[in-house]
Order: sequence, then structure tokens, then C-alpha cells
Amino acid sequence: MTTPAPAASSAAAVPPVVAIAHHSGFGHTSVLAEAVREGAADTGATVHLVKVDEITEEQWALLDTADAIVFGSPTYMGTASGAFHVFAEATSKRWATRAWQDKLAAGFTNSGSKSGDKLHTLQFFSVLAAQHGMHWINLGLPSGWHSTTASENDLNRLGFYLGAGAQTDTDRGPDGVHKADIATAEHLGRRVAAQAAVYAAGRAAVAA
Repeated sequence: MTTPAPAASSAAAVPPVVAIAHHSGFGHTSVLAEAVREGAADTGATVHLVKVDEITEEQWALLDTADAIVFGSPTYMGTASGAFHVFAEATSKRWATRAWQDKLAAGFTNSGSKSGDKLHTLQFFSVLAAQHGMHWINLGLPSGWHSTTASENDLNRLGFYLGAGAQTDTDRGPDGVHKADIATAEHLGRRVAAQAAVYAAGRAAVAA
């Protein structure tokens, strides 16, 4: 007689919660944040957009209960914006209590140059996550637009691996954010949400 497999834990079926903590100086990074949101929501995740320069106590609580936090900021002068740095310093209260320990983390950024030292901003995000004991989720894409047969419309056209990097001409508004960069941000959102679901299911299985 075959023994039926145990029923899956109901906890594993609960959609993950993803929070996108971001700052946008001129609207370009908000476009990317929305793309990350759409990508994560496509997987069934519950997603919260949090503007860190307007954060409320209720939104701090959303970050505390999220399974994953995606950090986003423009790159100004080779690092995240001043508003994001203010938010990062304010997270020290969470650091002191280890409130974000073992959450997942990821990041995205935009600048006017193809490089613009965006890698430094992504590294800043990853170190911030490490200080909190979080687990960093990279972009998970090969680089695009790197051969004569490639295109600027490729995913990850700028060749970042640590997170999603975007470039927008400095004389264009938010509607000028490159479509490939938006699609790359959507990919990041889907990847983070999918990994959060796997992580939650694994924790539920271990606890069962």
C-alpha cells in the first residue's frame, strides 16, 4: 500500500512579500521601481513601494515584515543619493535589533552615463544588506549588447551583475528611461519574488 505524500505546508503557499525601498530625484528611478514592482507582482507576490524620503512608521513596519527588500536609488557623484543615505543611516535601529536578519535583498540604480560608477551604488546596497545579515540576490542575467549581433534592446544591456543598472540621458524625463532597462528591472522583480517564494517554502519545510 502506497503511503500518501504529506500535504504541502500552508505556510509555503503564502505569497512572499516584497518591499521596494527607493528614492528618485527626477522620476527616472521611480520608473524602475514600478518595473520591479510589476515583475514581482507577476509572480503573485505582494509588493509595497516605499519612498524612503517620505517614509512613515507604517512603512517602516512594512519593511520589517517583508520577506525581501529591494533597494533603489539614482547614482549621484558615484554613490546613492543623499536621501537614500539618510534612510540607510536610519536603518541602524533595525541593525541594532537584527530586525532584517535573513531577509533577502537586491538593488537597482540609474545614472546619466553608461557606467557612471553605478557599480559603487550597487556595492553600497549590498554592504548595507550584509550589515543587516540579509542575503543578496544578484541580477542573474548574462550581459547583453556585447557583440556585433547584439542590440541595445537586450536585457542587461549595460552588463551589470550585482543588480540592475539603467542609463537615461540627462536631458530626458522619466519617459526617456530605456525600455531594455525597464525590462531588466522587471526581471529583477520576478527573480527576487521567485527566490523569496523558494526561501519561504524551504523555511516552512524545515520547520515542519
